[in-house]
Amino acid sequence: MDTILYTKSSGVPDQNVAGSDLKGLIFDVMRFSLHDGPGIRTTVFFKGCPLQCWWCHNPEGLSSEREVVYLEGRCVRCGDCVTACPHHAISWTDRPVRDDAVCQKCGTCAATCPSEATQIIGRWVTVDQLIEEISRDALFFDESGGGVTFSGGEPLAQARFLEALLDECRERRIHTAVETCGAVGQHALLRVSRKVDLFLYDLKLMHSGKHKQYTGAGNERILQNLVALANGHRKVIVRMPVIPGVNDDERNAEKMAEFLKSAGISQLDLLPYHDIGSDKYTRLHRAYRLEGLKPPSTEAMNALAERFRRDGLNVCVGG
Repeated sequence: MDTILYTKSSGVPDQNVAGSDLKGLIFDVMRFSLHDGPGIRTTVFFKGCPLQCWWCHNPEGLSSEREVVYLEGRCVRCGDCVTACPHHAISWTDRPVRDDAVCQKCGTCAATCPSEATQIIGRWVTVDQLIEEISRDALFFDESGGGVTFSGGEPLAQARFLEALLDECRERRIHTAVETCGAVGQHALLRVSRKVDLFLYDLKLMHSGKHKQYTGAGNERILQNLVALANGHRKVIVRMPVIPGVNDDERNAEKMAEFLKSAGISQLDLLPYHDIGSDKYTRLHRAYRLEGLKPPSTEAMNALAERFRRDGLNVCVGG
């Protein structure tokens, strides 16, 4: 197994500039996505999230900082990274050793590494750069009724950058969706909502104490934001990740159905837990706290869906 050394940068870029020069921190752009809204979509993954969900399948999006990952098992011991580093942050023992206090996370070491043993997670992009990348798929959007989905991490953690992207998408008539955990400032959420075609709103647990146990924060703000958003936005789909033994019980289902109906929300997507992202935790030198947990069966997912349908909700399994 690879030995991993893990370091962070000092933070996200300054967002006090305006217009096309505004920069955001992302970690991936996935083209031809079919599960993040209608049609064929390009999904942009923002870095940084206020929650730390145990089951998160994008742990590289949790930190709001650029990160350097070193996979020792891939290292060919060439020493090129030591020579290339413009900040002299890497020394050599029997492998490269990085000085976090000196490292600027510039990416030179990763670009130099012939075996991709050193990798940079997170890249800064301007609004114009990202819009240009998104627009390459405009033909597929038009033919399929698709568009762009901003996900993460949490897109609203970089609200000004997100809003600028939404403005540009609207100018180009690109359908937009925003996936949010809801643990964000309500003012920013409602301001941005005027420019969003579709919200994919994650809702995990109705018991605040249990929510804090599994995500690191209570759910009060999340529930308040969902009510406020549903009151003023025509298209909100709630997404519930189904985690066996965590939130698939009758009590949580009952409370969630009651809450959604009271908020005037009719569409619920049930997303079955999977452990596809568990190997990322090893790469990031993080503990995966649901090790060994099995995904819910098809029968269990269908039964939960029927339970919600009996309460009058439109339910889709898998999103």
